[in-house]
Amino acid sequence: MKRSLLRQQASRPIVSNVLRTLFFLTVATGICILLRMIDNRDTYVPMLFILFVFLVARYTDGFWYGVGASLAGVLLVNYLFTYPYFNFNFTLAGYPITILCMLVVSTATSMLTTQNKRQEQIRIEAEKEKTRSNLLRAVSHDLRTPLTSILGAISAVIENDRILGSEERLSLLHDAQDDARWLIKMVENLLTITRIDADENTRLYKEPEAVEELIASAAAKHRKRFGEPPLSVSIPSELLMVPMDAVLIEQVITNLLENAVLHAKGADRITLSVRREDSNAVFEVSDNGAGIPEKLLPHIFDGYFRQNYEEEGDSKRNMGIGLSVCETIVRAHNGTMSAFNKEGGGAVFRFILPLGEEY
Repeated sequence: MKRSLLRQQASRPIVSNVLRTLFFLTVATGICILLRMIDNRDTYVPMLFILFVFLVARYTDGFWYGVGASLAGVLLVNYLFTYPYFNFNFTLAGYPITILCMLVVSTATSMLTTQNKRQEQIRIEAEKEKTRSNLLRAVSHDLRTPLTSILGAISAVIENDRILGSEERLSLLHDAQDDARWLIKMVENLLTITRIDADENTRLYKEPEAVEELIASAAAKHRKRFGEPPLSVSIPSELLMVPMDAVLIEQVITNLLENAVLHAKGADRITLSVRREDSNAVFEVSDNGAGIPEKLLPHIFDGYFRQNYEEEGDSKRNMGIGLSVCETIVRAHNGTMSAFNKEGGGAVFRFILPLGEEY
């Protein structure tokens, strides 16, 4: 069963590339036939086929599709657009040189295009590997701190069980519980970003969801866990349906709300709002705290930066990974995400999701 599935997956790119090659050759042939009806001269035919061979090399994977298109183009030019028509004839004066030049130019174009695509792919893979390495370093640091805290709290309870009062014991257990919850959240974020980034062609299963229900669910969970600072919610009066994976978008909202609680210094109010702008739904989480340092704004969604200006005791609460997860989820929804400071003070995290033509 697995081998059959793997064979099917491997055959899909081949079929797609063959169909694209045939499509471009068919279009080139059709254009040449139409132009010959207007102008009997055939001097433009080789150049048009070279152009479409370039398109084949550009929009297919691998070198051989471009080479195959070059050979097929030479034969089509000979058979359809060289006298005597609808016959192969390689004996005309000067024709072998013309055909040879066309084949060399077409093949060289295909080779150069394929080489450029491979170099670009290598560059993209190198960037991905760099991001993975940075993310791994950040995760290693972020996981070590809460695990150490949990171990310390449990060890203190075990070793000092006889002398600890109930309040001290509960305080240590609550600290361990908070760290455990944070670890669970971190693992959920990592699983999400890994699942989406594992395949560039990941297709989310999106359904129209009522924003009102989504916001109510995220706000209820946030208030139950944190309570302070107070959360105010603003939603449109009319029903707003947004195509989305509701579980993932709720994760984005809860990540942003948690980020505001843990990192918005001096904030005593958090606002969660959503509105419609043209064919988009705009979500915002804002606070009235100290805002984001300007030097960090360009790297806010990198996923591995650390806020060195924060107290060391809060270093386990690195917001970079959570925000990177948010940006990845929104991008997978064909949306955009941004962060900026308000003029009156405080930070705003905004993400925009397309509503779709039917909305």
